[in-house]
Amino acid sequence: MNKSDRALYAIDFYNGIFEQSRDAIKKGKVNNPLQVRVESESQGGFESCVKIRNFEFSLDQPQSFGGTNKGPKPSEVLLASLAACQEVTWRLYASANGIPLTAIRVELNGVQDLRGFLNINDDISVGFQYISGTVTIESPAGEKEINHLKEIVDSHCPVLDDLRRPLKVDMKLEYAFSEE
Repeated sequence: MNKSDRALYAIDFYNGIFEQSRDAIKKGKVNNPLQVRVESESQGGFESCVKIRNFEFSLDQPQSFGGTNKGPKPSEVLLASLAACQEVTWRLYASANGIPLTAIRVELNGVQDLRGFLNINDDISVGFQYISGTVTIESPAGEKEINHLKEIVDSHCPVLDDLRRPLKVDMKLEYAFSEE
């Protein structure tokens, strides 16, 4: 199957998922809103064991920051989440709009100023200062269609939405005294 045939096949495949999901939600056949659960437990040093559904993996800091480099940093996973979510959203909405996509690639760069994280300067944010990137689309569709699709994707990508708007986050503390 050549690239063009795969792009047309993808329209049918992803549009089926899009329409089935919309229909199931409208008819109350699926749990909505969804609840996503993640667990993380320190493994010593800066390594964390993260569990998501039936997946388990390590997050860590690079050796240059005192870690053992057994996995990506949490901030890198945030960027990876945005990149992957963009790809999914492009595929889904391209299919729903009958726009064939041959390939999608997302490259992101996040700039962090460690003076905020390390409490050197309270005027500097502790997280990313900004995120920039490029979405590369390969498609037989015209530029006008792709630009319109970008507007749709940018307004429907969940991770992009989470990063762009204020999000209520409530973190409780449970404390267990240890005599060690």
